[in-house]
Amino acid sequence: MRVALVSLTTTHHRDAPPERRLRRVATSLADRGHDVRVFCARWWSNTDDTREEAGLTYHGVTLDETARQSFLLRAPFAVARANPDVVHAGATFPPAITAASVGATLARTPLLADWYDPEGADGGFLTRRALTAPDRIVTPSRLVRTRLRERGADMERLQVVSNSVDFDLIRSTEPADERHVVYARRLDEGANLESLLLGLAELRDFEWSATVIGDGPAREDYEQQARDLRIEDRIEFVGELSREDRVAIYRSAHVFVQTARQCKFATELLWALACGCVGIVEYHANSSAHELVEGRERGFRTTSEQELADAIREAGEMEPMTVDEDFSGFDRGAVLDQYLDLYRELRAQYGLL
Repeated sequence: MRVALVSLTTTHHRDAPPERRLRRVATSLADRGHDVRVFCARWWSNTDDTREEAGLTYHGVTLDETARQSFLLRAPFAVARANPDVVHAGATFPPAITAASVGATLARTPLLADWYDPEGADGGFLTRRALTAPDRIVTPSRLVRTRLRERGADMERLQVVSNSVDFDLIRSTEPADERHVVYARRLDEGANLESLLLGLAELRDFEWSATVIGDGPAREDYEQQARDLRIEDRIEFVGELSREDRVAIYRSAHVFVQTARQCKFATELLWALACGCVGIVEYHANSSAHELVEGRERGFRTTSEQELADAIREAGEMEPMTVDEDFSGFDRGAVLDQYLDLYRELRAQYGLL
């Protein structure tokens, strides 16, 4: 299948969740043998119009990401010339979806939009049009789906397709040294790590150890809070780690705690759950993390530090696991199949199958 992926920015421009999600889809498609062409702002230094990397063909629609108007004017014709079977547009710059819809119309093929952050749905005419032009909009969570519906997207065109994890990597990674509790996120104000620290302080009389993965501007403040609570000798702040090192820690941990106030999709929580951790989520209205633990025996939803401490204590009675096959539906291959099924469904609606 020929897939035209339209996004002003890629992971070469910005290493952020929306771009990483699009890259996972693109590389997974290429690994399956599909022809994936990415229409984006140029990120390479030479004057070539295209660039080959990781099985993908990048088309430089504009010289850089600042030429937004030029991108909107050129993208439709570049997409149409590629004669794709389906157009897949990212909402990192929502007006690009509108440009992709023109290209899809010229190519007489369906358009699927991948919308990660609902905050990008606020804007002018081109952004409002981006909510109604696609044949289908996929979101990473029910939270984002609801926010887009509130901004004018048709509920019948909205569908949740979660982020994915790599079960082959999980199964092949040896667990690290045993630990009780793990937390992973960028350590900024929104991390809300203080909730976990206060919960752990309630458990001083119990034996536990905790690992905090991630770095950021609030790290020193959180480390000071741990000292103020006199639990610093039981918490290890390890900074940024590779995916392989994170998986090794998740496989060795018993509990993963998610307390962030805002979260479009709890990617690290998903990895930890797939690695067998018991999931404890502090509920927040602007976080989708609770969606991953709802209705699961090895999952807790809390609303206070005392409830969080009680959940950690109760989770300690559960059987340790190093992989949870109940999450195999989130494996990279399974999630890719959801996209491919959507592509085929949309093409069938166009009478193209």
